[in-house]
Amino acid sequence: MTLHADTVTWNRGGALVVDGVTVAPAPGETVGLLGPNGSGKSSLLHLLNGVVRPTAGVVTLDGNDLSTLRRKEIARAVAVVNQHADTDLDITVGDVVRLGRIPHRTAFGGNPTTDNAAVTAALEHTGLTSKVNRLWHRLSGGERQRVQIARALAQEPRELLLDEPTNHLDIHHQLELLALVARLPVTSVIALHDLNLAAMFCDTVIVLKEGRVVAGGKPVAVLTSELIAQVYNVRAEVLVDESTGRLSILFEPGPVAVAAR
Repeated sequence: MTLHADTVTWNRGGALVVDGVTVAPAPGETVGLLGPNGSGKSSLLHLLNGVVRPTAGVVTLDGNDLSTLRRKEIARAVAVVNQHADTDLDITVGDVVRLGRIPHRTAFGGNPTTDNAAVTAALEHTGLTSKVNRLWHRLSGGERQRVQIARALAQEPRELLLDEPTNHLDIHHQLELLALVARLPVTSVIALHDLNLAAMFCDTVIVLKEGRVVAGGKPVAVLTSELIAQVYNVRAEVLVDESTGRLSILFEPGPVAVAAR
């Protein structure tokens, strides 16, 4: 079993922000959440993390209703990487990554051997071993995002939720970060804006519009010119390399023309 959302709806302050959405990733799969601003991507991640409860439907972890589990139980299985993370304290990379061990602590503290092994493995996975003593405020944006992923990995989760992790990163760091996430031995759900990045790194995608699922499946099947026009109101040419099966999306200037009635 894994983290599932079954026909979840969330009415926030009288506004319907998620409307009957189902997310059921296979273990180890990388799922991209796509859609324009306000489509419900971040709200859906909040529901998957158990930060908020759905108005209808249910989110389950290993078949158990997420609302019946303690936050520490959830955090031992599900880790979250948000768009922005900062602190006024100038702590080291190692200190930030070690925060991921908090869910595993008991009233008597943690297990130093286990904690050290998890932190070391997380640093190695993210290529940060040599930066363990580097101060947070001296890191670049891309390095900070990698540290946040390392902190999440130190939790030893089975599920990883990422909300626009490539925002404000240059192309090199976007590719580096998503390649890292795609090869991690966890199930990942990533909210993304860039359709080409989603096509490159996601096993499946779910496209949202106004809180509802418009389409879902393999990127090559879902990301068509017609769907992009419908959801994003832009014109695009979708190309598929016959030898590799890789999808490329070329956007055209100007919105989609609306037919006269």
